[in-house]
Amino acid sequence: MQTLAQQAVQAALNGQWKQAKSLNEEILRLAQDDKDALCRLARAYSELGKAKKALATYKKVLTLDPYNTIAQKAVERLNKLVKSGATNSNHTNGHSLIHSASAFLEEPGKTKTATLIHLGAQDVLTTIDTGDHVRLVPHAHRVSVETEIGDFIGRLPDDLAARIIKMTKAGNVYESLVRSATPSQVKIFIREASRGKNVQDIPSFPATDKSSYVAFTPPDLVYDERPEMETLEETFE
Repeated sequence: MQTLAQQAVQAALNGQWKQAKSLNEEILRLAQDDKDALCRLARAYSELGKAKKALATYKKVLTLDPYNTIAQKAVERLNKLVKSGATNSNHTNGHSLIHSASAFLEEPGKTKTATLIHLGAQDVLTTIDTGDHVRLVPHAHRVSVETEIGDFIGRLPDDLAARIIKMTKAGNVYESLVRSATPSQVKIFIREASRGKNVQDIPSFPATDKSSYVAFTPPDLVYDERPEMETLEETFE
């Protein structure tokens, strides 16, 4: 059964959620109260857009282990998703972002990690987790970050927000995931999903000396939180 568990973990890391679901179901046929397998199965259900099944499975984990913090947070988050009618699928604005270890792969000019400012309510922050999809909501002079059901999480730093606003107006589309989350700090990972027709040759996040790409180095050690801003007008010139 240990081999099955290893295979299930690897399938999840690779974003192969149907395979992960099948493997964990096989484990549970052999040991129906395996809490780790139940948690993995619930996550697979969630990633496959089966929020109600995910919620029921996490609740079963809590009957076996009432103090399981992963299940507690997931139940709180999924309750909101189910009530809102939303699902936890991996599609945003028609573009797919693979939810796996590779989802956080840095690409020069196309990705950015940012620490949010002006964080939202604690009851919202305690329900988000690494890998959760979030929405960027541009306003006139700021960009809010919200959960999939519209709960406010925080805001992008002003310089990065200005860049996102300009590039979004030019036709770019962005996807974002929670990179890490605590009640006092939230980091998100932003990926350029597509470029507008008139900005095909303009990177979303221009590289600086501090943000040059180094293969296999953790992004937090390579990328500065505040990008050097460059206006579209300067870039076009």
